[in-house]
Amino acid sequence: MLSDPYGLVGILLILIAWLPETVKNLRARKVTTRSEFLLLYTAGSFLLTIHALILGDLIFIILNSLATVLSGANIFLKITQRK
Repeated sequence: MLSDPYGLVGILLILIAWLPETVKNLRARKVTTRSEFLLLYTAGSFLLTIHALILGDLIFIILNSLATVLSGANIFLKITQRK
């Protein structure tokens, strides 16, 4: 499909943005990102994953699933981090 390369590049760019941030937070065991942002982003990504599943759009299923997992990991770290 003609739009697939754009979707794949989009996935890569979002992963390039989230992965280093998540790895940094894992190593430091500290998340400085605002809780409100993480909660809204995770919820939005999760709902978009459901939407993509209903539509059967593989690119957006992968993208939003990964975004949900990475932002969710940051929420988990933020909740469990020591003060």
